[in-house]
Amino acid sequence: MAEHPRADHQVRASGEDREHAAERLRTAAAMGWIELAELDQRLTEIYEAKTRGELERAGRDLPEPGRTDTLVVEDAPSSRFAVSVFGWFTRQGQWVAPREFTSLSMFGGGEIDLRDARFTDHEIRIRVFALWGYTEVVVPDDVEVEVKGFGLFGGFDRSAARRKRGAPRIVISGLALFGGVGTRAKPARKTP
Repeated sequence: MAEHPRADHQVRASGEDREHAAERLRTAAAMGWIELAELDQRLTEIYEAKTRGELERAGRDLPEPGRTDTLVVEDAPSSRFAVSVFGWFTRQGQWVAPREFTSLSMFGGGEIDLRDARFTDHEIRIRVFALWGYTEVVVPDDVEVEVKGFGLFGGFDRSAARRKRGAPRIVISGLALFGGVGTRAKPARKTP
């Protein structure tokens, strides 16, 4: 026998359900969809809610936040720099990118993958120095990217540059001296 589609609304709300609903409201307030007074009133509804249906009513008429709406966080950065000398570094996975991240590859290389990263600011700067080495920067395809590095007897690729008004912004700069810096945009991974 199939479960009634509204039965989930009668299920007791968990603490995790409440936190998800509250975060959705805080994001809506930050985006200007609701005023602070209304945020306070709806948060009260959330913390008094007993069922998932009551939580859903507190978030009425609000869109679910998109991936780029939740990229900027208040957490401390995971790391601020990466270095490889006659070796290789990788900065990927879930991490918090600082406002300014610097990498140096000397007779080596590395990869900076920002697809699972969260940002400490709406605009972050990635400075890449590849001296007789190679570094690749992978960015999600749903953010704005500006590339303004310089290649001297080397190459500084600009293929990831893209305009996305209103989205978080990544500025990639630096120097490729007898080496290279590659930039690629790849589809953003799903938010966990």
